[in-house]
Amino acid sequence: MKIELVQLEGRDGDTAYNLQRTLDAIATCKADTDLLVFPETQLMGFANAEQLPHVAEPLHGPSLEAVRQAVREQDVAVVVGLAERDGEHFYNTSVLLTPDGIALRYRKTHLWPSERGLFQAGDRFATTTWKGLRIGLLICYDIELPETSRALAQLGVDLIIVSNGNMDPYGPVHRTAIMARAQENQAFALMVNRVGAGSDGLVFAGGSAVVDPCGRMLFEAGREPCRQQVELDPGQLALARRDYDYLQDRRLHLPGTQIDHGNGLRELLIP
Repeated sequence: MKIELVQLEGRDGDTAYNLQRTLDAIATCKADTDLLVFPETQLMGFANAEQLPHVAEPLHGPSLEAVRQAVREQDVAVVVGLAERDGEHFYNTSVLLTPDGIALRYRKTHLWPSERGLFQAGDRFATTTWKGLRIGLLICYDIELPETSRALAQLGVDLIIVSNGNMDPYGPVHRTAIMARAQENQAFALMVNRVGAGSDGLVFAGGSAVVDPCGRMLFEAGREPCRQQVELDPGQLALARRDYDYLQDRRLHLPGTQIDHGNGLRELLIP
């Protein structure tokens, strides 16, 4: 699988600007790219309490529909984030969009302190199969808690994708975390972070990265906007799990109800 990491600057609360940058990236991706991955809440940025009710959209809102159309036209897939409105509630959400539509939705389960009171926390983890790999989504702060990736591993994950909005001075934290999450779950782990400054003075740390199932860094970006295509070799999964399998050897299991929907989608509900 060939994946493009799209490390961008964003504008908080400016959906038109962010959406156009997203569509431009999809339209200009390499011909052999299978999947593009964008930073956290790519479509709306980090909207504040005043902006959020005006910019948040449902999953079938105009912004995600525009991305869906671009995905169909380019015959690729994307992982993109948005501020999701569901009734009276708001969620920090990432979706895997393929030419067939929304293949996977994930609502951030572990909210950063500044998000609490704005967003509701998600209530489940999920994976699905695409292009021969089982993919799971996480968002930013999630990656700092090992149970989140272990939940995806319990659902059979091969590739953990993290939409990131990590800021200074915490760049080194996520660099360590993404390597650890890959190694301890014997899965590929990939994160795409934002760069530049936010409207509230935050400076985003960049450092988008891809890690192999043994915890080795395959690619690491700097602090400037960039696009990088990385090819994943599924054979590395079998190699990492050949002599020992952490998932099989562990003696403690995460609680929760696991649901297999029969169409590739698996979910673990948080108790």
